[in-house]
Amino acid sequence: MLFTSAESMMLHDWRLMGKTSLLMFPIYGMGALLAPIGRGVDRWLQVDQTPLRLQDRVMRHGVLYMVLIFTAEYCSGAWLKARGICPWDYTGRHSNINGLIRLDFAPLWFFTGLLFEQLSKKPRP
Repeated sequence: MLFTSAESMMLHDWRLMGKTSLLMFPIYGMGALLAPIGRGVDRWLQVDQTPLRLQDRVMRHGVLYMVLIFTAEYCSGAWLKARGICPWDYTGRHSNINGLIRLDFAPLWFFTGLLFEQLSKKPRP
């Protein structure tokens, strides 16, 4: 929605109309799985009980989430494209792979994953 709203702004349409597809909501919803996966990877990789430094944790989780988001986007896009119903097509765009993902979105997915992690944290009592 943010991207299509930004396109509207670039066309000087200040209503900022965005659009999406209902097919995207389960894909967006998979973002709720990122934090549990990150915690599981931390437990799996932690040999001793030394806590991970904040910057190391941010880098590990950011890269992990970026890869997971790219993987989910590519796999779901390939599945939808095979059925002729994929709502996005990056063909002809910079650094696209099979029209399904754009590698120049890597920083966006890095920070989006970290944002999803923060949003899905359980509040502390």
